[in-house]
Amino acid sequence: MKFTPTLALLAGLATGGAATAQETFITIGTGGQTGVYYVVGQSICRLVNRGTGEHGLQCTAPSTGGSVANINAIKAGDQTMGVAQSDQQYYGLNGEGSFEAPFEGLRAVFSVHPEPFTVVARADAGIETFDDLKGKRVNIGNPGSGQRATMDVVMEAAGMTADDFSLASELKATEQAQALCDNKIDAFVYQVGHPNGSIQEAFSSCESVFVDVTGDYIDSLIANNAFYAAATIPASLYEGVEEDTQTFGVRATFVSSDAVAEDTVYEVVKAVFDNFDRFKRLHPAFENLNEEEMISAGLSAPLHPGAEKYYKEKGWME
Repeated sequence: MKFTPTLALLAGLATGGAATAQETFITIGTGGQTGVYYVVGQSICRLVNRGTGEHGLQCTAPSTGGSVANINAIKAGDQTMGVAQSDQQYYGLNGEGSFEAPFEGLRAVFSVHPEPFTVVARADAGIETFDDLKGKRVNIGNPGSGQRATMDVVMEAAGMTADDFSLASELKATEQAQALCDNKIDAFVYQVGHPNGSIQEAFSSCESVFVDVTGDYIDSLIANNAFYAAATIPASLYEGVEEDTQTFGVRATFVSSDAVAEDTVYEVVKAVFDNFDRFKRLHPAFENLNEEEMISAGLSAPLHPGAEKYYKEKGWME
């Protein structure tokens, strides 16, 4: 949806300001409101909208179902851009996993923070390893979310199915902490950047523990898939946690499609990296980000020309 030049002119006159020739509306798909994806989208839009008077872009970042849903919405033309796990970017491009057909027009823009695969359990549930989830009530994530897609991969690698749980719930990320503390589930999985509000809620509201996700099948996943890596959740991030948690994970990535104009993506990338220090202050998960990793780590789809143009102008790539 775009304003016509006439409407934009009238809008400028009505507000007493200078009118842009045309305003273009862009939508960024995120995730649940308690997750870091939502913060990523909101943060990017905040920076983009600071410059609307110059480039004409108006950005919104609604809550969505997560990685898979975002990639499908971008493919359908319902979203301009979105946040997605690095593994789901790969699967979306190639038509594997949760995707029925390749999305050849999928384009990478940049990566963001690391996302450890996280398992949180009630302290009284007797869950110390991933294998201990058998026979328990487990929230495996809502269909369309990245956490659900990764959980499916881990279950297959471990030789497990949802039938191995006494209950396999499909709650959204915003609902799982309360369900845990209401004793409706014994554990939940979450693919997310840390620290995270939903996980903090679980630790604050009831006796909860992190569960290590390790073993031969995890080692094999890491060895056979470039988008996975070993990961650690530092104990210092959550009150009451005394030991680091060992697991594996992906990176959050920012994606678009080849149907989105080069200038649009260029201006979004410029808004983020021209205000990089400001961006890094918008969430603790962003504190250790650096430009070199963000333009390469976890990116399996081709770079969007608009992103590539900015990175070349900065001298970050040839």
